[in-house]
Amino acid sequence: MDRLNILYRGPLSSCNYDCNYCPFAKRRESASELANDREQLQRFVDWLKSRTHRSHGLLFTPWGEALTRRWYRDAIVELSHCDHIERVAIQTNLSASLEWLSASMVDRVALWCTYHPDEVVRSKFLAQCASLEGLGVRYSVGVVGIKEHLKEIESLRAELPKQVYLWVNAYKSSAKAYDQEQLEFLTKIDPLFPFNNVYHASAGKPCDTGLTTISIDGAGDVRRCHFVPEVLGNIYESELESMLSPRLCSKSSCGCHIGYVHMPSIKLKGVFGANILERIPVRSQRSTLG
Repeated sequence: MDRLNILYRGPLSSCNYDCNYCPFAKRRESASELANDREQLQRFVDWLKSRTHRSHGLLFTPWGEALTRRWYRDAIVELSHCDHIERVAIQTNLSASLEWLSASMVDRVALWCTYHPDEVVRSKFLAQCASLEGLGVRYSVGVVGIKEHLKEIESLRAELPKQVYLWVNAYKSSAKAYDQEQLEFLTKIDPLFPFNNVYHASAGKPCDTGLTTISIDGAGDVRRCHFVPEVLGNIYESELESMLSPRLCSKSSCGCHIGYVHMPSIKLKGVFGANILERIPVRSQRSTLG
């Protein structure tokens, strides 16, 4: 049976950064809210550990920064030691300490790291990347393609190890459309940028979400992906496999990487292969992407 990939998003929605394009920047949560997130995460971890009959991949996609919370770090370490869990990945701004990763099975852990130039100096972010290199942890690096940050993006590409894939998320807004020179520049940085710079028509088209990849929230509710609100069931009430089936997309379009990458018509699953959760192309060297 093929690997089932899970995108987990609990109620955590606080972040230590203050990016003006993010609605969750600097949100503070109460002690009871954090305790609830921790309890829901541990329940999910226990459930996933019990599913030894099938191989899994897991990507944490929190509405905020999770690695500043010890329970997420502990969960990654714990799950990385489970033989049936092939990959544990998380989206992070890379601001937290990385020493804890040494306790993990590093060949099963990967980080999806986003650089925010207005929140951290480049040298500090690159030092964290160097720490990942030293630990042997696989990672990708990304930025939001804000026009004011183009020079910083260019410098980041020049200073990152050449084998590290640098992805760019388009800042999609009709009022801030890229001109041709900017499009060419960003495509040179990230040859896959054109896929992210559009909303892909998806209504009625096949998508592997709901079959090979699913979204689970803190309460255990299952959705095919983060962008389709229909609940397929609950992992604590029903057998997960009964919820899985091929489905056509019900949304008019899809503009997020973690959504459209699963559409067979986009033909990106082969680009990322087993690294689809951490957004690392199978061949991550720039020369093989261009």
